[in-house]
Amino acid sequence: MYHKGNSPQNEPAGPIGLASPSFARRRPARITLPRMLAALPLAAMAAFVMGAPAPAEPAADMVSPVERTQQETARWSTSNTRALLAAIEASAKEGLNPADYSLDMLKSAVEAEQKGPALDTIADAAAMRLAHDYADGRIDDKEAFDWHLGKRADTNALASGLNDAIATDRLAEWLKSLLPDSEQYQALRAAYAQTDPGDTATRDLLRANLERWRWMPRDLGERYIYVNVPSYQLDLMNDGVAEATYTVVVGAPKTPTPQLALMAQSVVANPSWTLPPSVLKEGTWRNKGFTATKIAGGYRVVQAPGPGNALGRIKIDMPNAHAIYLHDTPNKSAFKRDQRALSHGCIRVENIADLAAQLSDQTSLDDALQNPKQTKVLQLERSMPVYIVYFTAEANADGSLRRLPDPYGRDGQLTARLGGISGGAPVHMAAR
Repeated sequence: MYHKGNSPQNEPAGPIGLASPSFARRRPARITLPRMLAALPLAAMAAFVMGAPAPAEPAADMVSPVERTQQETARWSTSNTRALLAAIEASAKEGLNPADYSLDMLKSAVEAEQKGPALDTIADAAAMRLAHDYADGRIDDKEAFDWHLGKRADTNALASGLNDAIATDRLAEWLKSLLPDSEQYQALRAAYAQTDPGDTATRDLLRANLERWRWMPRDLGERYIYVNVPSYQLDLMNDGVAEATYTVVVGAPKTPTPQLALMAQSVVANPSWTLPPSVLKEGTWRNKGFTATKIAGGYRVVQAPGPGNALGRIKIDMPNAHAIYLHDTPNKSAFKRDQRALSHGCIRVENIADLAAQLSDQTSLDDALQNPKQTKVLQLERSMPVYIVYFTAEANADGSLRRLPDPYGRDGQLTARLGGISGGAPVHMAAR
């Protein structure tokens, strides 16, 4: 491994009052939430609990008497129910709150020796909520933290997995398999277990970052670019080891770098720069040689390639709706600063020519850079995954905890959400 550069989110109506007995009606039975949930198939019930779209179900008149009897038969055995209770209690080790998974209600049901639909309703809802939070994190609206990596957990897949786990008495193993298996998650989890319960600051820090890891894709690939915004560092990863490390400048708090999973597709030599909306609003480009073209709703402003171009000599392009990419810069002094949240959102990379050569071909890159005013695009033979993440705590190789700055002030807001506390200042996201 070698290093390049400087290292350091209405009551029911009563009976109709008519005298004739033929018009008399009985008061309808009150429909409670548990009774309503018990009438739902598992996947539809899970969708109701977690706010996901419910799958299509057959009409009631299409369900045979045998199927109806099977639906009403108890599916949660005593052993599986106790395994679920243990798993819910163990969620505390993941920085989660067991009370969020109907722990007391489930305990009461077990102690009362409840069986059948009443118990099934409670256990199904608790197990699906826990499975969801292990697989996809407790926070559903991750975009509120400018986090756009990954997809939402598949409710149908989780329901199917739960069914199999119950049928094979492997509930505990299945739930654990939904958690991240990365070394970083395991190390942060161990640090959380070793932190004194009275040290709420450290425990909150770890809880926030454990949650973020549950938001991550489970398979990052063998070779990829990894940018952790709070570390101001880019790592070119190869089989779990940093092949090279580069110092970076990231988005300022007012124009933060979003968290994304992208694919780098090309290296652009001597790029032009099309100004993003956040820069256009500032108006600092006027009378500086930029080319402005009037378009619907405003202007398209472009800076031609050359030594003074804001993107420098090289851009690594990774198409995305946020217009975020990796690039060079003519202003090298920013790499010497400790706090490097300074850009309009894109990521400036020190010694980016070395990174570009590692992704493409050195000879072709040298040839493309010969004429500084001519843009050339070098397509990568194989697209490279790029992960732009936000972790404020990392585990060092020796297992010790490394605390990082929180340039966008997101830890407190995330911890409050995990604790079920509403409110707090909104997370700032830049217009791009």
